[in-house]
Amino acid sequence: MSVTRGGSHSTLPGDPPGGRRAMAVWGIGVSVYFVAVIFRTSLGVAGLDAADRFQVNASALSTFSILQLLVYAGMQIPVGLLVDRLGTKRVLTIGVVLFTAGQVGFAFSSSYGMALASRALLGCGDAMTFISVLRLGTRWFPARRGPLVAQFAGLAGMAGNLVSTLLLARLLHGIGWTPAFAGSALAGVVVLVLLVLFLKDHPEGHAPEPFPHHGAAYVRRQIAASWREPGTRLGLWVHFTTQFPAMVFLLLWGLPFLVQAQGLSRATAGELLTLVVLSNMVVGLVYGQIVARHHGARLPLALGTVGATALAWAVTLVYPGDHAPMWLLVVLCAVLGACGPASMLGFDFARPANPPERQGTASGITNMGGFTASMTTLFAVGVLLDATGDDYTIAFSSVFVLQALGVSQILRLRKRAARRERERLVASRVETVHVPA
Repeated sequence: MSVTRGGSHSTLPGDPPGGRRAMAVWGIGVSVYFVAVIFRTSLGVAGLDAADRFQVNASALSTFSILQLLVYAGMQIPVGLLVDRLGTKRVLTIGVVLFTAGQVGFAFSSSYGMALASRALLGCGDAMTFISVLRLGTRWFPARRGPLVAQFAGLAGMAGNLVSTLLLARLLHGIGWTPAFAGSALAGVVVLVLLVLFLKDHPEGHAPEPFPHHGAAYVRRQIAASWREPGTRLGLWVHFTTQFPAMVFLLLWGLPFLVQAQGLSRATAGELLTLVVLSNMVVGLVYGQIVARHHGARLPLALGTVGATALAWAVTLVYPGDHAPMWLLVVLCAVLGACGPASMLGFDFARPANPPERQGTASGITNMGGFTASMTTLFAVGVLLDATGDDYTIAFSSVFVLQALGVSQILRLRKRAARRERERLVASRVETVHVPA
C-alpha cells in the first residue's frame, strides 16, 4: 500500500513533474502577462499628459481606466470558461493580439472617443492573460507549488508595472506620445511569436481528462458549481478587499495625488510609484514562501494587509498641515506594495475549493473581485475630486468604504470555507491510499 498525503504540501498522483521545461514554458506565459501589465499601467504615468492631450477633467480621465477595468472585470468569467474549454495557448494568443492592437490604437488616438475604444480593446486582451497563466501553472507544476506559482506570476506583473513606471515614463517625455506608445507595442509582437512557437498547454502524459461541453448548460453548470463553493466566494472577497488601494494608486490617481495634493515634482512622484512596485515584488516573495509553508497564514496575511493599508491611508489623509511629510509618503507607498501579493491569496482559497476542470472559471470569479473594487474606486475618486474642487482627502476616503464591505464578507465566509476545505482534504487523503492489484 502506498499513501500520498493530501494538503497544501502534498504531491498527488498524476501531478505534473515541474522542472526546467515547466519553467521555460511557464516563463513564456508569464512574459505575456508581463507585457499586458506594461500596457495596462501605461496610463498611470501618462494621466496628466492624457488630460492635456484630450482636454478632459478628472471624471473623464478616470473613465479611461474605469472602462478598461470594466471590460477586464466583465471578461473574467467568460475567459475562465474559455480557458477551461479551449486551453491556455489559444486564449493567450487572442489576448496578445487584442491588447497589442489596443496599445497601437491608443498611440495614434487623436480624439477622446478613439482613445476610449483603444483602452477597452486593451482591457479585453489583458483580461485573457492572468487566468491563463494561473491555469498554465497548474498544468505544469505540482499542486504544492500553487501558492509560489501564483505569487511569482504576480511578481512578473509588478515587474511590468516597474517597466511602465520607469521606462515608458521616460520615453513619453523624451520622444512624445505616439512614438512611446507605438514603440512599446512591439513588445506584444515579440511575445506573440514566442507564444505561437514554443508554448504548450501541458506536458506529455498530463493532458486533462475530456470533459463534455454542452453550450449554455455547460456554462451555467461551471459558474454555479464554482460559486457554490465558499472558498471561491472567499477568494473573490479577499481579492476585492486587498488589491484595489494599490491598483487605483498605480493605475491612475497616485501621480496626480503626489504632484497636485502633496506638492512633489513628477520625478519624485515617479520614484514613490516605483517604491510601490519594488515593495510589491519583495512582499510577494515573502508571502509566497510563508503560505507555501503555512497554509493557515493566508487569512491573517490578507486581513493584516487590509488593516495596515487602512491605517497608512488614514494617517496620510488626516496629517495636519498642507502636505504629508516624505517619510509618511514612503511608508504609505511601501505598505501599498503589499496589496498585490495579498490579493494573490484569494486564488489560494479558490484553487483547493475546485476540481481541475473548474480552475479557470473559479479563477475568473476570484479575479473579478479586485478589479470591480478598483473600477468602483477609480470612479468615486474622479467624481469626488470634481465635486469637491480637487479635495483628495475626501476623494480617497472612499477607500475605507470598500475595505469595510470586503472585510465584513471575509469574516462572514471564513468559517464555511475552512470547514469545506478540511472536508476536501480528508477526502483527498482517503482517495490517495492505493492498494496494488
